[in-house]
Amino acid sequence: MKEEVLTKTDSLLALSTTSAEVAANSVAAAPVINPADFLTVNNLWMMVCIALVFIMHLGFAGVEAGFTQAKNTVNILFKNTLTPIIGLLSYAVIGFNLMYPEFADGPGWIDFSGFFLNDTAGLAYNTGYTYWTDFLFQGMFAATAATIVSGAVAERIKISGYLIFSIIFLSLVYPIIGSWKWGGGMLDSWGFYDFAGSTLVHAVGGAAALAGILIIGPRIGKYEKGKVNAKPGASVPLATIGVFLLWFGWFGFNGGSVLSADPAATSLVLVNTCLAAAAGGVGGFLCAYLVIKRLDLAMVLNGILAGLVGITAGADLMSPNEAMLIGLTSGIVVVLASVWMDKLKIDDCVGAVPVHFVCGVLGTLAVGILGSKAGGAQFLIQLKSVFICTGVSFTVAFAIFYIIKKTIGIRVSPEHEEEGLDSHEHGIRGYSITFDE
Repeated sequence: MKEEVLTKTDSLLALSTTSAEVAANSVAAAPVINPADFLTVNNLWMMVCIALVFIMHLGFAGVEAGFTQAKNTVNILFKNTLTPIIGLLSYAVIGFNLMYPEFADGPGWIDFSGFFLNDTAGLAYNTGYTYWTDFLFQGMFAATAATIVSGAVAERIKISGYLIFSIIFLSLVYPIIGSWKWGGGMLDSWGFYDFAGSTLVHAVGGAAALAGILIIGPRIGKYEKGKVNAKPGASVPLATIGVFLLWFGWFGFNGGSVLSADPAATSLVLVNTCLAAAAGGVGGFLCAYLVIKRLDLAMVLNGILAGLVGITAGADLMSPNEAMLIGLTSGIVVVLASVWMDKLKIDDCVGAVPVHFVCGVLGTLAVGILGSKAGGAQFLIQLKSVFICTGVSFTVAFAIFYIIKKTIGIRVSPEHEEEGLDSHEHGIRGYSITFDE
């Protein structure tokens, strides 16, 4: 018996020795990982996300052209084409330096470090991606903020007024507000959290859109004798395609905000993003059926967008169940906010304010209620920060629109509005190749 035990012990020792040798040999044989390889993979993922966010501009164009009247289609597409152009150029000249100034004297409110792009750090700029990749990714976000305004004030704003507003807003307002968190400014020092821009992109853009609507006023005939008159959109299929393009692009919007190709982090963010969008669609569907008494496709589509906006602040902090709850709530709220705006006679052509402003604020506050950062102190930080960001955006945008109104004029003539902006401002109609004389 003793010999049998010794034999078993010897066998176990031999097995243990063999396992140790195998492990040692495996470690020795493992390839040495070059940090530059991580830079290449991360940078490649970021560039893919840049392309996805760029696609979102096509999505915005589809949504806005689909939800507005056919007689204004070219006008809508003209603005949506110029917006990323203005966004990228203004961000390259001044915006990027304003948004990421490094606040040399400690967290502050404004710290300007110069004009134009200048890669002084080379590959040492960031462990995850290059300076040029960072600029392009952030530049796509900047252009998105102005596009939110475009849809809300559609069908009655002068092209000249919109372009002047976009240049000022994208060059100064958006970058300065963004610097308060993403540039290491004062809100960041407070502990404010906004993963991919529920406030810094969407609520800030939505607040500016609300200011524009209030200055310009509703479309002719939208509200008469206590009734809300429909202004039929040009193409429901185009609007639907636009929403799905936005959903597709959000994989880059949120996925790229991980700022690396980390498999665990990007996977969770993309799952949460997708589930929130789906739950938002359900919320929009159910709430519209109960409140409006019909199967309203527009509310389902805006519910999807509401879910996407709502999850954007905390996509990396939430569990999938929490993401679905945020999405469902956002989908319900966007319907209620849309109905409420019509009661107040605030004419938003595409529902930009309910989707981006209201649900952007909701998603930002959710970071203090759900997820890994939830708590009373965090909620108060979120509340104070979102109030500052949206308050500044609304106030400055209101002032810009008001000055434009009092100088060159902000609204087209009643005749042009009735007959359509395509014929009068562009000389061509959206669904015809015939030029207007």
